[in-house]
Amino acid sequence: MKLTPTQFGGAVAVDGYGPGFFRVGGQVMQGAVLVTASGGTAWGGLDDRAPLLALAGQVDVLFIGMGADVAHAPADLVAALREGGVAVESMASPTAARTYNVTLSEGRRVACALLPL
Repeated sequence: MKLTPTQFGGAVAVDGYGPGFFRVGGQVMQGAVLVTASGGTAWGGLDDRAPLLALAGQVDVLFIGMGADVAHAPADLVAALREGGVAVESMASPTAARTYNVTLSEGRRVACALLPL
């Protein structure tokens, strides 16, 4: 699905998604991705915690897309991120991508970690 473009002031948005992929800043990325205002990178999923914990001090909110369904992120991961000052919202990946884009367009310090559909 292609997402509707908006103004991001040079920040990188999630442009679209489909089975097994996300399009970030115009580039198709297979599998799980971590997206910040500066770009998207491959992410190893919920067991790959180091890149998420490294967001402390850089972002205020992390949207975690749990794939096609709504699910909760692991409680210990959420606790570690909150301890580092990062609020966490878990939702389905399509919702997380859209919410990230809207919040990014407001100029807020956000990121999203998306598991594929």
